[in-house]
Amino acid sequence: MKKIIVVSGPTASGKTALAVELAKRYDGEVISADSMQIYTDMDVASAKATPEEQQGIPHHLMDFLDPSESFSVADWVKLAGQCADDILKRGKTPVICGGTGLYISSFVDNLRFDESECDYQFREEMRKFAEENGAAALLERLRTVDPETAETLHENNVSRIIRALEVYKTTGHTISEAKRASRAEPSPYRFILLTLDFENREQLHERINARVDKMLELGLEQEARNCFMQQNRPTAAQAIGCKELYPYFRGERSLEDCVEELKLRTRQYAKRQLTWFRRDSRFHRIIIRPGDGLTEVLGEAVKIIESEKTAGIDE
Repeated sequence: MKKIIVVSGPTASGKTALAVELAKRYDGEVISADSMQIYTDMDVASAKATPEEQQGIPHHLMDFLDPSESFSVADWVKLAGQCADDILKRGKTPVICGGTGLYISSFVDNLRFDESECDYQFREEMRKFAEENGAAALLERLRTVDPETAETLHENNVSRIIRALEVYKTTGHTISEAKRASRAEPSPYRFILLTLDFENREQLHERINARVDKMLELGLEQEARNCFMQQNRPTAAQAIGCKELYPYFRGERSLEDCVEELKLRTRQYAKRQLTWFRRDSRFHRIIIRPGDGLTEVLGEAVKIIESEKTAGIDE
């Protein structure tokens, strides 16, 4: 059975460093599962691994698409499968690393996405509806036709709410029904699922605050300003790390206030990521305690992987 290691968890938890170390140990290559790292010109905001952080380990599905281009979870699942197969054919181990839970879960569950046509006019109508009535009203609209999917989405996730509404409009079926039907065929891969978690919330919050401060040192302000000046990049405009600085560029708030807002939004996003991975019992949780570093986390990850091997994961 083809074996794939998955390293998931919230932003600023140390996923990248762990994935690189596991790739070094198990002769692997990393596949990014981050919905923003796919885009070019967003290196700082999406916290892409630098060449130094990659340590010579090949990284895939990162930095290849212009921010003006649209990209779906179906696109990622297809490309991830192609990358994984190529890595496996070369006798190496795919190590999927990222915090976009929908990408990872869709790949692990072997979802087959419908080929329903896109309705761009409907998408634009829904975007205008959200602008005029608020994202919460858009989510409530989804709740009336697909309450199951609505429960899994945050109101700020406007693009996915619109996609769920679009699927219902074009197919007559909810996206929840489509997902259940698409799980009929088992995945051709065996997964070792790891997710990073924290003993207390303050640990993660400290890491996030430090991450944001470092991003500013690395040029986040200029990167966000470039996104702000290019109106043809709607996806990039919604990225955490960019949109929080826009009130500063418009002269509405101070940079300090916007940075505090960015830290808050990032902490809220990390909470949603933790919730996503905690609710899936298939993931082995690696609890990071005060004082733990990469050595401790790597040791725990290796224990889990080796125990999965002895349980027959390689048979």
